[in-house]
Parts: sequence; C-alpha cells; structure tokens
Amino acid sequence: MAKKAKFTRVKRDRPYLNILDFMVQEKTFLFIVIIGLALAGIMAGQGQAGMWLGFFFAAYATVANDSIQSLGTFIESNKTRKWWLLWLFIGGIFLLTVTFSWVYFDGDVTYQRLLKPDGTTKYPHPETFSFFQIIAPLVLLILTRMRMPVSTTFLILSVFSADTSGITSVVWKSWTGYIMAFILSFLVWYFSYNMIKKYFKSRKFNKSWNIVQWIVSGTLWGVWVMQDGANIAVFLPRQLDAVQFSIFAITIFAGLGLLFYLRGDKIQEVVSEKARISDVRAATLVDATYVILLIYKLFISTVPMSTTWVFLGVIGGREIAISLARTKKGKKHRKKAGKMIFRDFSAAMIGLFVSVALAAGANSEIRAAVIDALTSW
Repeated sequence: MAKKAKFTRVKRDRPYLNILDFMVQEKTFLFIVIIGLALAGIMAGQGQAGMWLGFFFAAYATVANDSIQSLGTFIESNKTRKWWLLWLFIGGIFLLTVTFSWVYFDGDVTYQRLLKPDGTTKYPHPETFSFFQIIAPLVLLILTRMRMPVSTTFLILSVFSADTSGITSVVWKSWTGYIMAFILSFLVWYFSYNMIKKYFKSRKFNKSWNIVQWIVSGTLWGVWVMQDGANIAVFLPRQLDAVQFSIFAITIFAGLGLLFYLRGDKIQEVVSEKARISDVRAATLVDATYVILLIYKLFISTVPMSTTWVFLGVIGGREIAISLARTKKGKKHRKKAGKMIFRDFSAAMIGLFVSVALAAGANSEIRAAVIDALTSW
C-alpha cells in the first residue's frame, strides 16, 4: 500500500509519467495515427486520393466522437442486449435517412447543411485537399481517445469554410443551442426531480419504457444524421452520384457496426459517469429533451450546428438540477457535478480553439482574419 501511495505521489510530481503510461497503453492506436499522418502528408495536394482518405478518417472519427450524444444513453441503457441488434436498428435508420436526402435533394446527403437551395455554399468542395483538412479527423480521433467530447462540426467544417462567416455562424447557433439546452434540461429535472425520484425509485419498470426509448433514440439518431452528416460528407462532392453514395453509406454503416461492437469505446465513459443514466427511463427523458431541441434547431435554419454543445447543455443542466434538488446535506454531489460540467465544457472549448487553428492553417483568408483579431487586442 505504501509503495502504491509513493508511486501515485511520484506521478503527480512528474506529470510526464502519465504521458508515458498513455503512450504505452495506446501504442497500437498511436501507431495507427502516425500511419494516418504519414498518408495525409503523401496525399496532401491531391484530388481523389486525398478526398477519400479524409472521408474514411472522418467517417469513423465523427461517429465515434458523437456517439456520446446521439447513441451514448442508448448504448448505456442497453448493455445487456446483443451489439448486432442495436447496430442493425441504428444502421437501418441511418440508411433510410441519408437515402431520403440523396433522392429528395438531388444527390445532397446533408439536408442542405452544406449546399443551399440556390446552389451556393460556405463550404466549397476543394479540387485538392490540404494537409490540415485531411488530418482534422485524426485530431478529432485523438481527442476522442482522450475522452474529450469536442465538437466535430467546429473541428471538421472549419477547415473547409470559405471565410470566417462559415465559422462564426456555426459558433453562434451552437452557443445559443447550448444555453437553451442547459436551461430547458435544468428546469425539467429540477422541478420534477422529486416526482421522478419517487417514480424511478424501483429498479423494476414497465416494459413499455423499452419501446418508448427505442422510438425516442431512433428519432434522435435520425435528426442527428440530418444535422451532423455534413461533417462526414464535407470531404465528398456536394452532390453524389450512385457509386459515391454507395461508398458513403456502406462505410458509415460498417463503422457503426464497429462502434456498437466496442460498446461506444473510450468516449462512452463521459456518459457512463453521469447519475443513473443507465436507467432506461432516465436515458429516455434525456434523449427526449435533446431531440426536441435538435428538431427546433434543425428547422430554424440550415446553418450547421454543433450537436455536441447541445448535448453537453442537456447533460450539464440535468447534473446541476439533480445536485441542487437532492435533499441530502453536504456539497459532495454539487462539487462532483460542477467538476464534470467544467471538464466537459473545457474539452469543448479546447476543440473550438483547435478547430480555429486548423482552419487558419488550411485557409489563408481565415488565417489573416485570426491574426488581425489577435493583433487588434
């Protein structure tokens, strides 16, 4: 015991030991990332090769990171079910959702998040892909592995933005979404906490809750695809032909299978640590609040939005409400909730800063605007 305490103290005194531990534990993952960086360097400046490489990186990285918000509660509350059953359900909804957009919007699979009805776009498809554009999904994958719920919309779309307006509009819509989600979730859980606690006290529940949860989760996933499918499709032409669409759909469908096989992988811990989120009833209420806000934001404008920030608002409001509504004395639960919210919010902000840095590296106009903003201070 004394040796263990001494080793823990040494690790605190020497933070680089934690980094070394991470490198040893994740050596396979780091090897894959290094190979990816090398390929990105080789494919940078090329057309089709760079496009497909970036797409394959984004296909898994985006779904893996955003699984906490769109699928996290679904995975957590269905841990006892076969992974392939969950995969076929969610994968089937994905195929139906993107196929409808592809047919209805004449080859556009993003529900006009990237391509406006008049044919213009703030995210033009490049003829050649820069190194920063290709590695953006790899950076997202690294942050995901570190259990950081960053915004894929900021991190990936920013490097394709034609100018700063493509970033500021997304940031504004995402910020308002976070605030709305936090307030709504707080009100729902704070004023109904006693009733919910009484009703959810028993671990046993009516089987109809499973049906309701699958309906709500399926709806949430479909709306998420409408919003965040653009983060993956941004690497591909704005209007896909039949072959391109088939590769797009099959790749993500297979990626979902891997995600469910891994049960959400590392990032799932962000959801698992929240208070009683594995209860199917609590998970359903969280998803219901989330999907209502996404549907509202989906139809209010076609500007892309960080669904991650909306989800963090929903979870954050819930945790604060529960910690304040508890009748037990002491500040233990409040401090714990505050730390979790601060950590998640900090991770989201880190993702925002990284995305701006990548966008500045990929686009000279954005780089000049960032330099002007910094020098004006």
